[in-house]
Amino acid sequence: MEDVPSGRSRRAPGPRPVGEGELRPRHRIVHGYRRAYRLAGQGPALVLIHGIGDSSATWAELIPDLARTHTVLAPDLLGHGASDRPRADYSVAAYANGVRDLLTALGIESATLVGHSLGGGVAMQFAYQFPERTERLILVSAGGVGREVNPVLRAASLPGAHLMLSALRLPGMRLNLGLFARLMRLLDTDLGQDAAELLTLVDALPDATSRSAFIRTLRSVVDWRGQAVTMLDRCYLTEGMPTLLIWGDRDGVVPVRHAHRAHEAMPGSRLEIFEGAGHFPFHTDPARFLALVEEFTSATPPAEWSREHWRALLRTGRPGTPRNRAPDRDVREASERSAT
Repeated sequence: MEDVPSGRSRRAPGPRPVGEGELRPRHRIVHGYRRAYRLAGQGPALVLIHGIGDSSATWAELIPDLARTHTVLAPDLLGHGASDRPRADYSVAAYANGVRDLLTALGIESATLVGHSLGGGVAMQFAYQFPERTERLILVSAGGVGREVNPVLRAASLPGAHLMLSALRLPGMRLNLGLFARLMRLLDTDLGQDAAELLTLVDALPDATSRSAFIRTLRSVVDWRGQAVTMLDRCYLTEGMPTLLIWGDRDGVVPVRHAHRAHEAMPGSRLEIFEGAGHFPFHTDPARFLALVEEFTSATPPAEWSREHWRALLRTGRPGTPRNRAPDRDVREASERSAT
């Protein structure tokens, strides 16, 4: 298996078709753990980060088109997909470190990050920890903007969640879940918009090790009151970072009002709402999603990080917040601990 040359961060002279072999998952050992990923194409690097319980397979239908003009890297986060599931740190900060280490091992110095749901929080955390390696941010139905989250996820963070998830594997439960999902869709509920995808997430937890990794990941970002980490307190640091927010207006997992809240908190960001879409807008309307990503990455120059600018932003703090004053109530209520 060949590494990606560092020079591949430059734009390719023109599009090219993607071979079938490029779309198959690959593996690399990092820190003694097997990390699965998909790698295809050539040109500026584009990293696709999936959500909780999901895997790089969620991007599989989009990768061939994106890889015509980009080097596309779609990892399976630790504890997900075909990657190892150790008893380890599954926080967003640890995931950001893991993405950095995989990029480094593959010879990719900087990239545009596309993050969905939990992956959006990981992308934001990556930009916070490694701004010099972040060219752009594309956040899709991202977590970490407010406390609200679907009650099912809050319940799955409670003690006894292992038993609840194990019960989903009992004979007949898959059929009952399918009937429930169909009912939610027939009733035209927001959660029903993502019925097929949510059932796929259940299927991705076939054994105790998978369920344990899922719960450890979930509890790092959600508790019984809702989301327990926030990016609102440091969104101002994205000033000068091209940022695109994409959301479905019928998102039953992370409500669309979080999109408007993030847009307001991130200077210069762009917001695109997919009408009628749920938590997976890139599945609902892949053509529009692909067009937006291509247009955004080609029309915006990559961010240029400087230590002086970063220091000035930190010293000034969030707009509207006097220096040396504690965060306002909205930020404190959004989260009691930040992903540092």
